[in-house]
Amino acid sequence: MPIAFPPSPTRSLRPARRPGRPVGPRRTALRGTAAAAALALAAGAGAAPAAADGGADERTLTVAISQPVDTLNPFLAQLLISTSIHKSVYDPLVAYDAETNEPTGALAESWDTSEDGLTWTYTIRDGMTWTDGEPITAEDPAFTFNAMMEDSEAATANGNAVANFEKVTAVDDSTLEIELAEPQATMLSLDVPIVPEHVWSEVEDFGEFTNEDFPVVGSGPFTITGHEPNQSITLEANPDYWRGALGFERLVFRYFADKDAEVEALRKGEVSLAAGLTPAQADSLEGQEGITVNNATGKRFQAFTINPGAQTQDGEEFGDGHPALQDKTLRQAIMMAIDKDELVENVYGGYAEPAEGYIPKRYDTYYWEPEGEDRLDFDPDAANAMLDEAGYETGDDGVRTSPDGDRLELRMHVHNDRPDYVSMGKIFVERLADIGIEVDNRTVDPGVLSDALYDAEYDLIWTGWSVNPDPDYVLGIHTCDALPEEPGTMRGDAYFCDEEYDELYERQLAEWEDPGQRAEYIKQMQAVLYEEAVVNVVTYANTMEAYRSDQIASTQVQPDPGGNLWGQDGHWSFSMAEPAEGRQDAGGGPSGWAVAGIAAAAVVVVGGAVLLVLRRRAATAEDRE
Repeated sequence: MPIAFPPSPTRSLRPARRPGRPVGPRRTALRGTAAAAALALAAGAGAAPAAADGGADERTLTVAISQPVDTLNPFLAQLLISTSIHKSVYDPLVAYDAETNEPTGALAESWDTSEDGLTWTYTIRDGMTWTDGEPITAEDPAFTFNAMMEDSEAATANGNAVANFEKVTAVDDSTLEIELAEPQATMLSLDVPIVPEHVWSEVEDFGEFTNEDFPVVGSGPFTITGHEPNQSITLEANPDYWRGALGFERLVFRYFADKDAEVEALRKGEVSLAAGLTPAQADSLEGQEGITVNNATGKRFQAFTINPGAQTQDGEEFGDGHPALQDKTLRQAIMMAIDKDELVENVYGGYAEPAEGYIPKRYDTYYWEPEGEDRLDFDPDAANAMLDEAGYETGDDGVRTSPDGDRLELRMHVHNDRPDYVSMGKIFVERLADIGIEVDNRTVDPGVLSDALYDAEYDLIWTGWSVNPDPDYVLGIHTCDALPEEPGTMRGDAYFCDEEYDELYERQLAEWEDPGQRAEYIKQMQAVLYEEAVVNVVTYANTMEAYRSDQIASTQVQPDPGGNLWGQDGHWSFSMAEPAEGRQDAGGGPSGWAVAGIAAAAVVVVGGAVLLVLRRRAATAEDRE
């Protein structure tokens, strides 16, 4: 079944997650990362950023960020800022088209699979080189995948991508062969940075290597040339990038103490891009001279999970979740007490949609919503009636007790660095009081929230994920094998385990021949999540971004139209950006992409910036990939 795609703009995706063979980050790589990052940023907030004048440099694109990188080692990187930088430095085997989200060629120009789906053969694009001039061959992806299969340190960030791999072989310089244990529908969505074998084969300890021998050797449109912790990260354009010349010669990520400081820097023209804006910030920038605001459809969902009783994969119970939350009736009543339209209007100012299913409307192939009697609509009267019938009696203070006599006082952990979550948390306190539940609203540092999650010492906890065109990754974090092997090692964000859900997960992952049938399995999985009411999606918030249109003439959203810039599954907003008129003098005419007409479709689309968030396997800060 040969498949070939032209070298159009592409996109990469979250890797496959297979139940039964979990490979994920260790607790030491995860727990408390948010707190450590916050302290590091605070320590460096007063320092003068290196390359901080990027906004004034005609050929430099400067991006405002608030989150320090955890590491520049792509085998270990967990935070979104780090993984996003790696997308600009290392091409994957196969990417996703920036406009359509369909798979398209990257390091591999074509691929085919055996009739049984167990052997995939990729043809590596001819003539590509690493930034140090060495040729790129099939040996490089073979080395990358084998390192992840053989070394637990190399598997820290993306080991789940190779969990179903039996053997990876470079047949010759241009042919890579991957043999699978079982058919896998995600072989065109392996979001693994491919590293150069001639560099990384010299690394003795993947867990200790910082990858800060500048310039970093890569294959993407940019290469890292400098890192001043808590100040800036500098990337230079790759002059030999196989897609052609870039519009900007330099890409600088500049640190700020908070989002308001980023917005002010954008107003002054000190940065080119800013993202993760609140509706109020976006509205304040709308119509200002030299600034364009991008209001993108949401690729993320905002949600809260309910502790249904934490246990390990072996059934060991731990934590101190409220015992009444093991009752599905109570969990469903909680959902029925929440007015999602109120959240959309009062929290997001209308820049969001009420959500039901786990996958945002942007991905219409997999989008699902409940119908008829299956819906848990906002209806506090019905919720109260359900609880009355189930034996939850109301005391003199208006707070119910469970049939076992436990008072319904629930701890709710909310990220203090997310204004939208803080606002939703306050609304939740009021709405749950309407059905006799008292909420202890704990608005805390993300590190504190992370510890509560890992220790299962919470009742309600806020979360959120970015969803990619292939949703396998975010679905996989709710399989039974995503439960912790021992307390503190989970790779999901809810202690959810359901036999029907796991069976459907296996079916969708193995269904590589019939996309329609796979989509049906995925919709059924969302129905299970919805009914069980452990993982509860409430909104799909728009992505609010802004850029200096007097610095950036055009760039690429993903998908196009209606898409976002920061948080893409590729590097398109940076590598396809063209300097505004007047900036061309510093670096010559338009880039090779513009000449080829690829960037033409992106005219007057938006600039991007940085939505800084955690990409952990478990919920810590709200934004992850």
